[in-house]
Amino acid sequence: MQEIRLAVPEDLPALRQLIGDSVRGLSQGHYSSSQIESALRFIFGVDTQLLADQTYYVIESGGHELAAAGGWSRRQTLYGGDQVKRGEDSLLDPGHDPARIRAFFVHPHWSRQGMARTLFARCLTAARSEGFKTFELAATTPGEPLYMALGFKAVEYYAVPMPDGAELPLVRMIRSIS
Repeated sequence: MQEIRLAVPEDLPALRQLIGDSVRGLSQGHYSSSQIESALRFIFGVDTQLLADQTYYVIESGGHELAAAGGWSRRQTLYGGDQVKRGEDSLLDPGHDPARIRAFFVHPHWSRQGMARTLFARCLTAARSEGFKTFELAATTPGEPLYMALGFKAVEYYAVPMPDGAELPLVRMIRSIS
């Protein structure tokens, strides 16, 4: 039995482990080993603002281990953990700004079992209740098919340069919430 709940600060060690396991396990064949390790160092990580805003969820497996995590945001940041942030992460205006889908990670053992869809459904309901009309996200190459299946459209392909010279290909995607 799996339980979805809000992530709490006590989940931080388990979230860090989940992120590493997910990225290393599900990015193979999409990114090189050096891209994966650089992204884990410079981009992927926990965004503690999502926990503070209570917009980040986890799914526990029957053994109380984290099987998946993901959330949405009413803030400006499009992707990345705390290590990416610089300055204030201002609030978005639901009247004209898209809410963000953020930081979806699934443990490889639990992939393709509906975890991300379950998390997305929770995010959709929450963002809609706050008046947002669209979602925006930055998808990884392995994540793009999931988001396409959830109704997102690709609007821009680009690569994020990392301090060690590696680049991480991403795709900016949008979707209506209505």
